[in-house]
Amino acid sequence: MKRRNFIKNSVYGSLGVGAVLNNFSCDDFDNYKKVTILHTNDVHSHIEPFSKNHSEFPNKGGFERRSTLINSIRNNNPNTLLFDAGDIFQGTPYFNFYGGELEFKLMSMLKYDASTIGNHDFDNGLSGLNEQLPNASFDFISSNYDFTNTILEKKTSQYKIYNKSGIKIGVFGLGIELEGLVTKDLFKETKYLDPIEVSQDITNKLKNEEKCDLIICLSHLGFSYDNFPEKISDLNLAKKTKDIDLIIGGHTHTFMKEPIKVKNVIDNDVIINQVGCFGLFLGQIDFFFDQNNNKTFNSSLLVI
Repeated sequence: MKRRNFIKNSVYGSLGVGAVLNNFSCDDFDNYKKVTILHTNDVHSHIEPFSKNHSEFPNKGGFERRSTLINSIRNNNPNTLLFDAGDIFQGTPYFNFYGGELEFKLMSMLKYDASTIGNHDFDNGLSGLNEQLPNASFDFISSNYDFTNTILEKKTSQYKIYNKSGIKIGVFGLGIELEGLVTKDLFKETKYLDPIEVSQDITNKLKNEEKCDLIICLSHLGFSYDNFPEKISDLNLAKKTKDIDLIIGGHTHTFMKEPIKVKNVIDNDVIINQVGCFGLFLGQIDFFFDQNNNKTFNSSLLVI
C-alpha cells in the first residue's frame, strides 16, 4: 500500500509551551499524551478501489485498504478516534442496491467512533436513513438539525464526549442547509438551525461545563465558497466562533495536503482539514498534550 505523509509540526497552545516544543527532541514526546484523530469525508458509497484503468484514480481507495491502514495506526496508538464528516451514501450501485446497509456495516467493522450527516445521506429520505441505523455501531452527531416530530427524533446526539487516557474530547456536528439542496419530501419536518449560534452554545458547554481538553466539529458545511464569500462554511465558522480546536470538513470535496490554521474571534488558532472524497485519503492529526493539557499537533495525509 502506497503511503505518503505530509508532516507539519505546529505550535498549538500557549506561547510558553510553543517555546519549549521548538527545542524538543523526539524522546521528549514520551512525556506527552498523544491522541490521534483519523477522518474521512464524502466517501459516497465507494466500497472497492477504483479500477486499474480509471483515468483519475487508478487502483486507489477501497474499504479493505483503509481498514489495514487504520488498524496499523491503532496498534501504534490505542488513543485513536475515527470520524466521518458525512455523505456516506450515494455514488455507486452499492447504495442503489443496498440502501446504505453495506456502508454502515463496513464502517462499524472499521470501528468508526462517529459521523455527522451530509445532504446525500438523506437521498433515501428520513425513512431510508432510519432503516439503516441499526447497522451502524457508531454515533451519529447532528447538532443543527432538529429532528423533532420526525422518525429520527432522539436517534442522533447533539454532541459526544470521548475520554482517551484522561484527555476529554468533545465532538459536535454541523450539517448544510437542506432547503434548495434536498427535496423537501426527503427531509420532511427537519429544521435547520443556525450553525454559528449552535456552535457557540455547544462549545461553551463542552469547554466550560464539561471541561473538554479538545473540541472537534464534524462539519458538512463545505470548506469555502468563492462566489458566495459570506455563505456559512468551515472558514467562516472558524472565524466567527471560539473554542473550536479542529474542524473536520466535508461537502465541497476539498483536497488539502495539510490542514490550515484560521484565527477565531478571540485570535486563537482553529485547525481546518478536509481530505477530498471517495475514500481516496485518510486524514491523520496527532495531538500531543503536556501535563497541563496544553497541546501541539502533527498532521499526515495518508494515500489509500
